[in-house]
Amino acid sequence: MTEYGRGPGSEPWHPEDPLYGDGGWEGQQAQAGQQAAYGGQPQHYPEQPQQPQHYGDWGNGQQAAYGQAQQYQEQGQQYQQQGEQYPEHGQHYSQQYEQQQYAGQGQQSYDHNGWSNGAQGHVQYPDPADPYGQQPAAYGGEQQDYYGTPEAYPPPEPPSRRQAEPEPPQTDWDPGPDQGEHAFFAGGGDDDTDDSDDGSGGGRGRGDRKGRGGKPKKRRSGMACLVVALIFGGGVAGVGYFGYQFYQDRFGDAPDYAGDGTSETVTVEIPKGAFGSEIGQRLKAAGVVKSVDAFVAAQQQNADGDKIQAGAYLLKKQMSAAAAVEMMLSPESQNNVLVRPGERNLAVYKAIDEQLELSAGTTEKVADKKYKSLGLPSWANSNSEIKDPLEGFLYPGTYPAAKGMKPEAVLKEMVTQAADKYAALDLEAKAKALKLDNPLQVITVASLVQAEGKTNDDYRKMAEVVYNRLDLANPETYGALQFDSTFNYLKGQSNIDISESEIKSNPDPYNTYYHKGLPPGPIGNPGEGALKGTLNPTKQGWYYFVATDGVNNTEFAKTHDDFLKLKDKFNESRGN
Repeated sequence: MTEYGRGPGSEPWHPEDPLYGDGGWEGQQAQAGQQAAYGGQPQHYPEQPQQPQHYGDWGNGQQAAYGQAQQYQEQGQQYQQQGEQYPEHGQHYSQQYEQQQYAGQGQQSYDHNGWSNGAQGHVQYPDPADPYGQQPAAYGGEQQDYYGTPEAYPPPEPPSRRQAEPEPPQTDWDPGPDQGEHAFFAGGGDDDTDDSDDGSGGGRGRGDRKGRGGKPKKRRSGMACLVVALIFGGGVAGVGYFGYQFYQDRFGDAPDYAGDGTSETVTVEIPKGAFGSEIGQRLKAAGVVKSVDAFVAAQQQNADGDKIQAGAYLLKKQMSAAAAVEMMLSPESQNNVLVRPGERNLAVYKAIDEQLELSAGTTEKVADKKYKSLGLPSWANSNSEIKDPLEGFLYPGTYPAAKGMKPEAVLKEMVTQAADKYAALDLEAKAKALKLDNPLQVITVASLVQAEGKTNDDYRKMAEVVYNRLDLANPETYGALQFDSTFNYLKGQSNIDISESEIKSNPDPYNTYYHKGLPPGPIGNPGEGALKGTLNPTKQGWYYFVATDGVNNTEFAKTHDDFLKLKDKFNESRGN
């Protein structure tokens, strides 16, 4: 511990010194420098200049380090900490301002002459066997008063009688070697750790951090640099590779086969609404083209490239993109079944058999056995007298049908399309508005409209004819439809010359000359135009119609007399 005198040659002060009071100079200085707690922490006196201390990054050079004595100027100013006397306990507590001993760091001692000669004592190092060397005794412990004796350093107390000194405040950042240089790039190896201070500034070196439990720095070998170099080299190679791929994708020619393909063929299905990119993806997956970009480019370069339709195509493997586009535009490659508006199911079944190269009647048998598993709406087949449960549910359009496919797969695609279309029209609500029993009757009316009409205008007028005739109270037909198309359906024919005796004698439920009202179910597959006309009929009072030219020209009448005039016109056109 360093002793502070009152001046050159003076004796050490004693707690009972008469100068220890508020009136003396030393007393005033002692009050100004008295610490707030008994922990031995130093106070700061901004009015007194201080020499900078070196403690790494902790402090700014104007603040005394924790538990270490400050060095004052030669004018002899002294900060004294004096023990306070507490008479009620009958003992003296002496606070001593001592210099702390850090691991690997020297301590400065001062002679009895004070600061006047400016001399400093030699650096003393602690005994390694004594971890508590040169530390002040805890308050309350018995300790002799060494202020009046030449001994400056009392023997340490046992660890059990000591009070642990508070740890100095820690900082959030340690710049490491060279005040901020990254430890990875700092020179040296395991021997770089400073275990002692150079004595120039009394500062705390890195050995202090080691003494406080810090881990010694590891040796930085060339392996770390090698790893960094490998990572950097791999990054450069990766950037180069992906850069090349990016250039090829954006500016290079797309990979493509050459020629018209091999002898191996494959069937590719193209869904409705597919764009060139999706078509290219399907062709690439089937091994037809080499890349999607090549097909898209070839389709754009072909004047008819946008005319590729949905359906199934029989193509060769490893074709050039241009050859694939040409082949898809050729009817010979298209493996599809076309359902025309108004076409009956028997005609559709025959087309599927032919396209799939199946024996005649195969698809019809499948439809009869598996119709319940093909996705029909819940309201379908509400009449037990229906001849074909799928009639009216094979929606008009183009569907893939290539050799190797099963008939039920083709039929299911058609039924699914019909169910989706009918659901979008909300036929259950429309049936009530049109005074029909259920959605199935809406489809049945639409099939009649489709079979008898020719144009969109015809469809709306034909729908009004149906609704007017279904009214049992109407004065013209009293609920009898009397459509030739229903009789032709039950007969499986398309004959416009039907004898009156044949019509009136056939009791089949589909004979609307024999039975009033609608037939049990649809007589064909109505298209979009007929459906729209059925849901939006005219309201002009039409009850009759005649194709006066026998083919396309359909004329309408409101009374039976007008109907007879149209019938005469029809007979004249045929030379009767």
